[in-house]
Formats: sequence, C-alpha cells, structure tokens
Amino acid sequence: MSALKLYALLIRASIRSRMQYKFNFVLSSFFACLMYALEFSVIALILSKFGALKGWTLPEAAYLYGVIILSHTIYRIFASDVHRLENYFVSGDLDQLLIRPVPVLLALMSQNFSLQAGQFVQSAAVLVISIATLLSSGQVGWTVIPQTACAVLFGAVILFSIGLCTATVGFWTTRINELQNFTEDASRNAALYPLDIFPAWLKTILLTVIPVGFVNYIPALYIIRHETGPWLLAATAAFAMLFLWASLLFWRYGVSKYQSTGS
Repeated sequence: MSALKLYALLIRASIRSRMQYKFNFVLSSFFACLMYALEFSVIALILSKFGALKGWTLPEAAYLYGVIILSHTIYRIFASDVHRLENYFVSGDLDQLLIRPVPVLLALMSQNFSLQAGQFVQSAAVLVISIATLLSSGQVGWTVIPQTACAVLFGAVILFSIGLCTATVGFWTTRINELQNFTEDASRNAALYPLDIFPAWLKTILLTVIPVGFVNYIPALYIIRHETGPWLLAATAAFAMLFLWASLLFWRYGVSKYQSTGS
C-alpha cells in the first residue's frame, strides 16, 4: 500500500508539471482528437461504400474501433513510458529508477504521466455513438454498457501486458522500437477492423502470438453479435489476468538480467 501511495504522489507531481503548459496541453489534445477522428473516417468511408465488411456493419465496426482505442488510451495514460523504455536503456536512466523506494515498474509508470485527453474523448465518443445506434436498432440491450466497460478494462490490461512483454525484451536487445512498432502499433491498427477480413494465418497471430483480438473482437462476438455465450466474457477476463501475471513474471526476470549501458 505504501508503494501505491508513493505511486499516486509521483503521478500527481507528473500531472502538475504537465499542466504548467496549459496551452500546449489543449493544443496537443485537439490535434490528437483530430488525428484519431481522421483515422476512424477512413473506416467509415470504406463501410459506407461497401455497406459491410464480412457481415460487420458500420455501428459494429465503430464498436470495435471505440473499444480498442479507448483500451489503448487507458494503457498509455497509466503506463506511457513502458512504450519508451528503450530511451531508459540507451541513456542509463533506468539506473535512477532502480534505487527508488518503489518497485521499478511503478516508478517507470509514474514517469511522464500522459493524460491523453484527445484520444480519450474521441474514442469514447465513437463508442457511445455506436452503442446508442445499436440500442436504437434493438440489436443490443442495456446490459451492453457494463459488459463494454468490462471489455475496455480487460482490454487495457491485455494491451499493457503486450507492451510490457515487448519492453522486457529490451533487457537483452536494448533496441526495441521496431519490435514495439510491430507488436503494439501495427497489431492495434489491424485490430481496428473485424478480424474476419484477414487470412486465417494472420487472424491466428492476432489471437495467439499478439492477442489484440481479445481486446475487442472476441468480446464483441458475444456483446453485440450474440454469438457463443456469456462464458466468452469470463474467458476474456481470465485470459487478461493470466497474461498480466505472465508478463509481470517475465518483467521481473528481465530486471534481474539488467546491465546498465549508461555512464
């Protein structure tokens, strides 16, 4: 509990330092919101032209988009520097975190706390509109709201676990930016679309090797398409917790092998 209290204090200090430049925060949030809106507009244009992708309508595709982007945003809000761990390896700044009276991972997560307001607002808006559309059509009931909240939460856990496993590889390779571009960015971009549109081998990779499909696609099969049963949500939650446990064990092992590259 003392470590978590210290973590909260470090986060508050990081937020205060960020808010020293309020205009920069507002401007960056606006452009982030605009960028993600343009990203979604590409999906909307494709679906408006073809009507559906492998049976997935625009509101359903918007649901997939909203869940994974919101989950990704939550992950980056609370652990943005996990994605920037290569900088700590190259500069040797990780040494400073090792001597703090708090677990290394919590210290890393408290660095450069990022509010991600633009991404949060845009993805939440897309998700709310898609749910409202599905509710008005009678495709889903009001239970979609708590179920979606759980999907977003466990999706953030899964994306964090993917990011942590990728970052941990850096304890041996030092350079991990290219690997992160593949496991985090490229896979997330692929999961913006229904996995049914991809060839079987790629769909398998996105459900096993880099399991981003468990963030939005798998929960959506039950929540909005009513395929299989409620056990699918329980299986997703169990997978998220198991994956988090495994990634933390891998991280701990990586820390034990760390050798400073700084001066």
